Amino acid sequence: MPDRHDHVLARATWPDVAASSPLLVVPVGSCEQHGPHLPLDTDTRIAQALAERLAATVDEIVVGPPVAYGSSGEHAHFPGTLSIGRSALEIVLVELGRSADHFAGVVFVNGHGGNAEPLARAVATLRAEQRNAWAWSPTIEGGDAHAGRTETSLLLALDPDVVRVDRAEPGDARPLAAVIETLRAGGVAAVSANGVLGDPHGASADEGVRLLEQLSDDLAACVRGWRS
Repeated sequence: MPDRHDHVLARATWPDVAASSPLLVVPVGSCEQHGPHLPLDTDTRIAQALAERLAATVDEIVVGPPVAYGSSGEHAHFPGTLSIGRSALEIVLVELGRSADHFAGVVFVNGHGGNAEPLARAVATLRAEQRNAWAWSPTIEGGDAHAGRTETSLLLALDPDVVRVDRAEPGDARPLAAVIETLRAGGVAAVSANGVLGDPHGASADEGVRLLEQLSDDLAACVRGWRS
């Protein structure tokens, strides 16, 4: 890439890309409901932000355009949710990985839990084909499952203008393990009428900044470990 501070693949030309062989990082998100107060692209925003932070701290990284549709069938009862399903997502990620052979490898930075299974299968396929491919998903100890305090804090840190604070309300705050069977059978709507699994009250930008730093450090450590 011509400018080492410009890590955005979409801004480059093909001769720019041909000049080096960095690691390609692809954010993988979703377009799905996140309660009455968070935007549909919450997962994509978080994955994109973490990918950009990675590129700012680790050398030889380029960030590709995000995969903004994921496997979100569990949110289908809520208007605005768009899902391509598990099989389609797996195929998309495999073909993306296959097309990225110029790069030193590809890291999928995942922002949506429903993507984990097809993403793992895609990476397994790529690695079986002798390609360097890895997947990373955020883990926050004590975090709630969906559109609660955790994601609300992250969005308040990233872009507070998109958070409808006046609409924030608790949903089903039981541990995910207590509702998972009902959720699998009937989707999120069978568990939470407003689509929230957790309680956004108490969320803050300060907490979001701390969480972003924690997740960014974890992602960078994983990428450095994979490279070595």
